[in-house]
Amino acid sequence: MKNFSLILLALLTLVNYAQQPRKEAPSKALTAPFVWEGANLYFLLTDRFNNGDDSNDVNFERTKESGKLRGFEGGDIRGVIQKIEGGYFNDLGVNAIWLSPIVEQIHGGTDEGTGLTYAYHGYWTKDWTVIDPNFGTKADLKKLVEIAHKNGIRIVLDAVINHTGPVTDKDPVWPEEWVRTAPECDYATYDSTVTCTLVKNLPDIKTESNEDVDLPPQLIEKWKSEGRYEEEVAELDAYFKRTGHPRAPRFYIMKWLTDYIIDFGIDGYRVDTVKHTEEYVWQEFKDECDYAFQLWKSDNPNQVLDDNDFYLVGEVYGYGISSGKSYNLAGKSINYFDDAFNSLINFEFKWNAIQKDNESIFSTYSKILHGNLENYGLLNYLTSHDDGEPYDPKREKPFEAGTKLLLAPGTSQIYYGDESARSLIIEGTVGDATLRSNMNWEDINTVSETKAILEHWQKLGQFRKRHPAVGEGIHQMITQTPYVYYRSYSKENYKDVVVIGLDLPKGTKTLDVSKIFKNEALLQDAYSLKMVKVIDGKVSIDSPYDIVLLEPKN
Repeated sequence: MKNFSLILLALLTLVNYAQQPRKEAPSKALTAPFVWEGANLYFLLTDRFNNGDDSNDVNFERTKESGKLRGFEGGDIRGVIQKIEGGYFNDLGVNAIWLSPIVEQIHGGTDEGTGLTYAYHGYWTKDWTVIDPNFGTKADLKKLVEIAHKNGIRIVLDAVINHTGPVTDKDPVWPEEWVRTAPECDYATYDSTVTCTLVKNLPDIKTESNEDVDLPPQLIEKWKSEGRYEEEVAELDAYFKRTGHPRAPRFYIMKWLTDYIIDFGIDGYRVDTVKHTEEYVWQEFKDECDYAFQLWKSDNPNQVLDDNDFYLVGEVYGYGISSGKSYNLAGKSINYFDDAFNSLINFEFKWNAIQKDNESIFSTYSKILHGNLENYGLLNYLTSHDDGEPYDPKREKPFEAGTKLLLAPGTSQIYYGDESARSLIIEGTVGDATLRSNMNWEDINTVSETKAILEHWQKLGQFRKRHPAVGEGIHQMITQTPYVYYRSYSKENYKDVVVIGLDLPKGTKTLDVSKIFKNEALLQDAYSLKMVKVIDGKVSIDSPYDIVLLEPKN
């Protein structure tokens, strides 16, 4: 009887279990892996994006009237946090954000015929060990990384090792053991590109030196006044003991920059002025970044997003995809990829976008990225903070720009306001200030045309984010007229394939997908959100758009 009761209880338990709603375990094969080579990276000037804390708008008596758009405007880290929490980046399909440098900047300003200029852009460092209060605090950075990671977004900071900030009445020159103040670079030879100052009054760090140097007296004085001198020195002592590096200028800066990895868990660095520094410096920097990232991961296992390595993307000014791995620097061939950078900024893309049709760009890029540049990446852009010849300066082709950039193989770099046609021609500005206006949030909220542009970028961005095949997959044209192609990607047990049609007729359009999808397969057009079924190897879609983004609908 006892055995019968146990059997009956077991049967009742099984029946009850069978009637419970089944929760399917998430399929690893259906989870799109994040790959830097196909990421959607949003680049913003911290000071110009969004002002989240107006109490930090003025510091260090930076109160003199500046040239137009050459002073601090109030944007800060908290402003970026607000937009992440508000869903702006997720709506745009962004999965990585690159911030302009946030370390403490020179306190004074310069005037080189452009009007007084303060270091709002972040590239004029005074102290690498702290965040400039105009941008925020270390607590703000900690929260930024945490909030970003919770939203599946990586944070990339900007690393400057090549130079300090200019000399002003408030910012004395660093000791001659640290910097050179002449000659200016003329770019005719390797040495006159590397062992020189980029421009007048921009002291060049002696990155070639292996001689021990003492801390600059202005840093010693500053740290003592801030009550952290002993702490900073103790950390430096431990760093140099661990690494065995000489106390040379570049290794101090590497220590200070990699602290942001160890302390906050940032995911990558965009590296400034790469070709103006000896190439071996970047191999050394990569080693220190990798060490720091692994240390952070081991100390913060619950915050680790994936098993990707630390991301390093280099600004080798003038580099283009057609160069492959080799860059010609004044007659010297240099490979900046192997043992150094995961990716380089592709200065060629905007010209390709102007001069070539989409198929020429897409097929060429796919072949190179899966050939000579296999396992490496490119960062494509159309506009930036210092490119005076952007793809579409008058913002006359914002829809076309989004299509070309976000559907191109490689990593896409959206420069803040690309997605909202922020003006790049500002009356009264001089030089690159015209590229650096405040983000046009008011237009996004009130102008219907701006809203339509943003919606286009959002649809493409979200599609790109869901499908690593778009940026990292292999490209293959299906038909030339109408222009239809597919991208396919696989990693371990994950497979991804999408079909894209461009320049299609508005209204009803028919696409041949027989090479990709089986009959009766259910697909969604991610642009119109219409569902279609494959019949006789084809799909027909009736939409008011000339673009189709087909994805399997499980």
